[in-house]
Amino acid sequence: MANIVELKNINKIYGDKIKTQVLYDINLRFEENSFNSIIGESGSGKSTLLNIIGTLDKPTNGEVFIDQNRTDTLDKKALSVLRNQTMGFIFQFHYLLPEFTAKENVLMPYKINSYKVPKEVDEWADELINLVGLAKVKNNLATDMSGGQQQRTAIARALINKPKIILADEPTGNLDSDTTENVYSILKNINKNFKTTFIIITHDQRIAEKTDRIIEIKDGRINLDLRK
Repeated sequence: MANIVELKNINKIYGDKIKTQVLYDINLRFEENSFNSIIGESGSGKSTLLNIIGTLDKPTNGEVFIDQNRTDTLDKKALSVLRNQTMGFIFQFHYLLPEFTAKENVLMPYKINSYKVPKEVDEWADELINLVGLAKVKNNLATDMSGGQQQRTAIARALINKPKIILADEPTGNLDSDTTENVYSILKNINKNFKTTFIIITHDQRIAEKTDRIIEIKDGRINLDLRK
C-alpha cells in the first residue's frame, strides 16, 4: 500500500530567546486507507505532530509529504488549497456555525471554493447526513442539536469534499461513553466504505485499541508503534 503521509526527521522548536523543543527527529509513514491512532500524555507533542501533518503548523526542520506533495516548503495559499482538497478535520469542539443549519454547516467547506452548490454535491451532503444518522435534524440550527449530533455534523462536514485524509484531535473528548462508541463506529465505517485514511489523537485507550495502528508519543519522541 502506498504512503499518503510521510514525515522525515521532524523537529519542532518554539521560542527565540528561550527555546522549547516539542518534537525530536520524528520519522513516520501512514499508508493509504489506514486507520491510525496517536496517544500520549498531555504535553507529549501529539497535537503538535497532528498540526504539522495537517499543515496548520510547520516543522522547525525536516520534510513533510502529503499525497506525494512536499508541504513544509509551500506558501499559505498553496497550503490552503491542499488542505481543502485533500484533508478533513474533526476537533474535540465541533466549531459549527450557530446561525446555520446542520446541512448548511456540512456544505460550508465546499462553499469556500464555490458558493453555488450543484445537485450532486447537495445529494452527497444528504447522503453523509444519513450516514451519520442526522436526517431528522438536518434542518435544525446547530444550537438546536445535542452534543453528539453536533459532533456527527462535524464528521459529515469533514467529508463533504471527499478528502483522502481525516485528521481528528480528541473527536469524542466531550461525549459520553455510549455516544463515543457510536461516533467511532461511524468513523470506522467511513474508513472501510470510502477508503479514507484516518489519523486520530485520543486519550482513551479503549478507543485506541479499536484502531489498526497505535503510535505513542512520549516527550516528543515515538515511544511505541504497534500495528495489528
